[in-house]
Amino acid sequence: MRRAGTYLGVLLVAAYCLAPLAWQLVTSLRPPAELTTLPPLLPTQLTFEHYAAVFAGHPFGRMLLNSFIVAGGATLIALAFGSAAAFALTKMRARGFGLILAIVLATSMFPPIATVSPLYLLINGLGLRDTLAALILTYASFALPLAVWVLTNFLRQLPDELYAAARVDGCTPRQALVRVILPLAGPGLAATGLLVFIVAWNEFLYALTFTATERSRTVPVGIALFPGLHEVPWGEIAAASLIVTLPVFVLVLLFQRRIVEGLTAGAVKG
Repeated sequence: MRRAGTYLGVLLVAAYCLAPLAWQLVTSLRPPAELTTLPPLLPTQLTFEHYAAVFAGHPFGRMLLNSFIVAGGATLIALAFGSAAAFALTKMRARGFGLILAIVLATSMFPPIATVSPLYLLINGLGLRDTLAALILTYASFALPLAVWVLTNFLRQLPDELYAAARVDGCTPRQALVRVILPLAGPGLAATGLLVFIVAWNEFLYALTFTATERSRTVPVGIALFPGLHEVPWGEIAAASLIVTLPVFVLVLLFQRRIVEGLTAGAVKG
């Protein structure tokens, strides 16, 4: 009975989480005449015209490419600086370990709406407005505390003897990080990278504020601008939402094992 109750609870939670996605799928396959009518709950016939309209009526391919560039660039920068910072905190025994981590965590607690105005003035002053570089640097700076925090907890589980042995063999701290520590930190890097990628992929406020044209517009902003003056294309919005979800879903499936290892590192002591 206890196991059955556990399975039932898991199924209820899964159904609750997947219900919006299922409804988006149903909406994306409805004919235009049935989009605003209930019943029927399910479409009487399936249509893929909304998916075709997403790419035919909007520069959706360009927005997808922009989102990949921005999210990928922010992820690489956050991992590069986050792994170096975590390495210095855990293996090189930087002074004030707890205080530094507390400051890093505190910097991520400011609400985005409180920082968007000064950041806009800074980016505009640097001449980066309406560029992908503005979004990459902004997302990387806000994702860096998350990367440092997660990677620090992961690298603490690696034996300190690894770094000591690398130093004895003649490695510099940078060589020890690149050749010894990072190859063993694959699960932590995968988990951190995916979290940063998802945050950058879904971000809306800064993308809306810092971009003005289609050349640098990302997918969340593009979908928000789908509605016209007199109608809301629910079918196209649903189709675009599913298309945007697909890359993240594929990444999670590909790196599922490493993500679980990275997020649960240190949870159980041997």
